[in-house]
Amino acid sequence: MALISTPVVVRTPATSANLGPGFDSFGLALARYDLVEARIAASGVVVEVAGEGFGELPGDGSHLVARAMAAAFERLGERPAGVLVRCRNDIPQARGLGSSSAAIVGGILAARALTVEGERRLDDAQVLALATELEGHPDNVAPCLLGGFTIAYMDGGVGRAVRLTPSPEVVPVVYVPAERGLTAHARAALPRDVPHADAAFNAGRAALLVHALTVDPDLLLSATEDRLHQPYRAAEMRQSADLVADLRSAGVPAVVSGAGPTVLALLRTGDSGAEAAPDAGPAWRTWRLRVDVTGASTAQGTIGHAERDPVAAGRES
Repeated sequence: MALISTPVVVRTPATSANLGPGFDSFGLALARYDLVEARIAASGVVVEVAGEGFGELPGDGSHLVARAMAAAFERLGERPAGVLVRCRNDIPQARGLGSSSAAIVGGILAARALTVEGERRLDDAQVLALATELEGHPDNVAPCLLGGFTIAYMDGGVGRAVRLTPSPEVVPVVYVPAERGLTAHARAALPRDVPHADAAFNAGRAALLVHALTVDPDLLLSATEDRLHQPYRAAEMRQSADLVADLRSAGVPAVVSGAGPTVLALLRTGDSGAEAAPDAGPAWRTWRLRVDVTGASTAQGTIGHAERDPVAAGRES
């Protein structure tokens, strides 16, 4: 077996999908991270979790990081006797911030990094394709892997994406509630068919959003309007829908993040609200973040080493 004995650390960013009109296609990487430390073991699969999900997530091979590692090792043609995984999670679970995509990308990249010539044997395009297979859609795994603003799509059943660089003026603010949401429940609220006029409206707004996010953030309020998914899901997440409506009525471009219930606001560096995000009350954790422009990163070492050395962890110096 062509495996590496020393531990590796993978850092994966949070993500927000859809961004309003870009249903199942647009994604934005956010500067809040999970860390995965992995090493080859003599036997078995052990997963230790700290942070978000502690005491809830499984500690064996059924953990999503471990399952992603197993799938990647299979593609790489390797069969390690065992693996030891440590996860330090800062991305909230089941809130619409891409925690499952972070786990999947983290697991795949950890397996690749533990394999001799892993990047040659499983390149980024193949990583994205495999992550899409495991997640079911590419809108979150694409920005997690690539960073920045991504437009993801399926091509012959294979997940693909293009990456664009958002305007440096864009300041993401996320509002995270205590309650959780499930993507399956959110999808179940969607109708099988939508009016042609609504589809045409969203096509125009999605095209406008590409320009607004990358060139002219002044257009973000109009560009984030949506008729395809958020109106149908409002009854299932009334608190999130009300916050989006309140923010938008105040002139703040706001959307439900992914399948929710987190709300994403896209402010500007020149806005007074970028320094102190609009208050949503005690029911919400409010984080002013940066756009992550690097995507997932891998380094040799341990979580402790990565936290002491920002460059080793892939953080901007």
